[in-house]
Amino acid sequence: MCIFCKIVAGEIPSNKVLENDEFIAFHDINPVAPVHILIIPKKHVENFQSVTPELMANMTSFIQDVAKELCLDKNGYRLVTNNGKDGGQEVPHLHFHLLGGAKLKWTHLTENDTHKSL
Repeated sequence: MCIFCKIVAGEIPSNKVLENDEFIAFHDINPVAPVHILIIPKKHVENFQSVTPELMANMTSFIQDVAKELCLDKNGYRLVTNNGKDGGQEVPHLHFHLLGGAKLKWTHLTENDTHKSL
């Protein structure tokens, strides 16, 4: 059972933002932006390549609801998912990072780059 499945099961506490029968959104414990939320399906789905179109359609409206709940829908936000090892996915459970609360910059994509930004 992965760490996100343990959060869904209530075995690990989380600072929830929104939840329904299919999805849960909670604050990331290592935020990289003023607002950094993780959004996951409650059903274990390993990554974006494994998600069904039906689940993704439902997840889209849930993510939009999370953005509205946090008042990010008007000024904007960034939505990111990492897919697989080379894509930077650290937890093998589909999750989206919703980042906002500031004007975000693009980060550099290589490990050799010493610049860090949002």
